[in-house]
Amino acid sequence: MTVLRYIVLAIYIIICIALIIVATVQTKDSNGLSEAIVGSSTNNFYEKNKGRTKEGKIKRYTVILGVAFMISTVILSVLYVM
Repeated sequence: MTVLRYIVLAIYIIICIALIIVATVQTKDSNGLSEAIVGSSTNNFYEKNKGRTKEGKIKRYTVILGVAFMISTVILSVLYVM
């Protein structure tokens, strides 16, 4: 059981480091209060294909790593209670 703990802990550390790196690489999405008041045009090409851009991929990786972080945290807590 201790070998499994160390394997999951190593995976957890890798996920943590990757999440830190991906989160710091992200760009800021907010355009300020003027966009909230005036609104933004969601009908342009960039808005429709935002998931295919580099920023969209980084955001998707951040979400995936965040979910993996939460799942591995629960698994680690269960393994250390046993």
